[in-house]
Amino acid sequence: MLRQCPGWQRDSTLAKQGNVTNTDLTCGWVLLAMKLRGNGDLNASLTSQHFDEQSTLEEAGDGLSNLPSPFAYLLTIHLKEGRNLVVRDRCGTSDPYVKFKLNGKTLYKSKVIYKNLNPIWDEIVVLPIQSLDQKLRVKVYDRDLTTSDFMGSAFIILSDLELNRTTEHILKLEDPNSLEDDMGVIVLNLSLVVKQGDFKRHRWSNRKCLSASKSSLIRSLRLSESLRKNQLWNGIISITLLEGKNVSGGNMTEMFVQLKLGDQRYKSKTLCKSANPQWQEQFDFHYFSDRMGILDIEVWGRDSKKHEERLGTCKVDIAALPLKQANCLELPLESCLGALLMLITLTPCAGVSISDLCVCPFEDPSERKQISQRYCLQNSLKDIKDVGILQVKVLKAVDLLAADFSGKSDPFCLLEVGNDRLQTHTIYKNLNPEWNKVFTFPIKDIHDVLEVTVFDEDGDKPPDFLGKVAIPLLSIKDGQPNCYVLKNKDLEQAFKGVIYLEMDLIYNPVKASIRTFTPREKRFVEDSRKLSKKILSRDVDRVKRLTMAVWNTIQFLKSCFQWESTLRSTIAFVVFLVTVWNFELYMIPLALLLLFVYNFIGPMKGKMSCMHDSQESTDVEEEEEEEERESERKGLIERIYMVQDIVSTVQNILEEIASFGERIKNTFNWTVPFLSFLACLILAVATITLYFIPLRYIILIWGINKFTKKLRNPFAIDNNELLDFLSRVPSDVQKVQYAELKLCGSGSPLRKKRSAL
Repeated sequence: MLRQCPGWQRDSTLAKQGNVTNTDLTCGWVLLAMKLRGNGDLNASLTSQHFDEQSTLEEAGDGLSNLPSPFAYLLTIHLKEGRNLVVRDRCGTSDPYVKFKLNGKTLYKSKVIYKNLNPIWDEIVVLPIQSLDQKLRVKVYDRDLTTSDFMGSAFIILSDLELNRTTEHILKLEDPNSLEDDMGVIVLNLSLVVKQGDFKRHRWSNRKCLSASKSSLIRSLRLSESLRKNQLWNGIISITLLEGKNVSGGNMTEMFVQLKLGDQRYKSKTLCKSANPQWQEQFDFHYFSDRMGILDIEVWGRDSKKHEERLGTCKVDIAALPLKQANCLELPLESCLGALLMLITLTPCAGVSISDLCVCPFEDPSERKQISQRYCLQNSLKDIKDVGILQVKVLKAVDLLAADFSGKSDPFCLLEVGNDRLQTHTIYKNLNPEWNKVFTFPIKDIHDVLEVTVFDEDGDKPPDFLGKVAIPLLSIKDGQPNCYVLKNKDLEQAFKGVIYLEMDLIYNPVKASIRTFTPREKRFVEDSRKLSKKILSRDVDRVKRLTMAVWNTIQFLKSCFQWESTLRSTIAFVVFLVTVWNFELYMIPLALLLLFVYNFIGPMKGKMSCMHDSQESTDVEEEEEEEERESERKGLIERIYMVQDIVSTVQNILEEIASFGERIKNTFNWTVPFLSFLACLILAVATITLYFIPLRYIILIWGINKFTKKLRNPFAIDNNELLDFLSRVPSDVQKVQYAELKLCGSGSPLRKKRSAL
């Protein structure tokens, strides 16, 4: 989920080593020579790009005599994927991982991809190389509980690689002791560059002579340049996945599509097998003009045993497409029959920036006036997707958790609004960092949430969590500095430390209202949420509360019919007679409108009940004897996976049911006043319309719109406006997560809690 921060590792080297030249800075980079993990490691994308940039500073013909020892080269390996690997488990699949070896020593080991013969690792590692007169061994293994089964190997002759050039290699796996002819292939990219500079320690002997102010100035200048180059996107790629044409699914029962652009990934919904599957989904990617804009598209199939197999692929060169034009493409699939019909639009994007406090965009009166003019009511129908702009000042944090053995931390902040992510620089050896940076985000949905997460930089390891806050955009108080208590990862309890933010939001309310009734932006593909007993128990309790609310309503109506209370039954009977005798259709939205008014005058103050771990057990039963006999033949690990998948599905269904009911309740409870006012406006219009216009005309207009929608816009994506509206209303769990914790007195909440104990 995290993205690489430009200048991240370079800040580390400079802060720890002192005053350096450009060449020395490169040396500091290379000294680390850390391994990088894709899909979650902050170092992956930038490190590879940085070495490509540094390799162009000097020509490769400088001569090997000037190279430092012991390492003279850097080999960047991008382990992409495996294809058609061999089966090593009894369940008909494998759990593959890869080892890279040099001179018999393991230099890097990839993560394990479970139950997949076509794994996608997407990992990057940078290895220091002393000599090119050797072979790099690539070995693939199947992970088991006690041992690992060999799945084949290949080798790369380093002397055959070209300097300063990235090349793709498809390595055929072999095993002389195996009878299998085809053991699959491993796909990876290799880039070999010459190390720059001298690596001796005495080059850093004067590092303590640099003054703090000069060090801070150099770090800020380098940060600004790297952030501008690597974090700021300048375009949005809108992709509408329409349908497939004559797609061959083989023996698969389900199909889905994965789209990848750099480290951005989306996964479509899963459909039943069909020659012409209709996805009708839209995805938005960030476009960086200085990077390769190749969109990778893969069609996957899933059989009845939940085994996945890639059916076909295709690629699109985004840079070759014209700007601001909807391009309807029919892309033939490789490796299988069929094609995909897609609509791709590349639109320039403005509004994202990173700057210092002295260059704050909203502080300039002329610029602020220009921005306000762009989002005024007169421009409500221009560029509907551009709803507004958000400015966030990340000032400082106080009393953070000490994550290092030295009793200090190396904190940095990650800011997220939907799929938009920006990051601060790192402040080293400090529990009270001051970043003083200004970030601006273009707003596409006013109901998004700003998430600010503080991490501790930890070298070549994943960063340590230091705290997090979630702030709904509609709750932002413009231009007012706020102190937020950091929460834990689940955003349910206070963590250690506070963070100071100042936010300013300018948006168009008409555009925001229209956007409310359209589908929410899909999130990038992230790791699937693991099964949690706590979450499952919480979702069961939420469904129970909704069920009890419905049951109590039914019992109340029963008591009226049974005359348990004479006064209550009399009133109910009179109301029933008057309502039925005078009933008109417009009274339905009018009654809902009165419910909004009632809750607005006397809001229901529900108490948030504490979530406790329960010892609920979920029994998963087999429906057919044949499936039971088949499961007995599977290994223990396969059974665990099967039960976990089923219980995870039940957990997700319970959460959806509970969230749906809570969102309806919170709509009437004025939890989000903007949405409740919008609902009141819609109900008032519906009441007036039903009062003056006969129902048959309304149904006629509705039917004509539905029947002609596809004719008017062949590429229109069908949606349910009511469900889209409810998706913006927070559930009870989200209300707890978004609630701002009050800071009482001084010190962190965690310290107070410990002192109280």
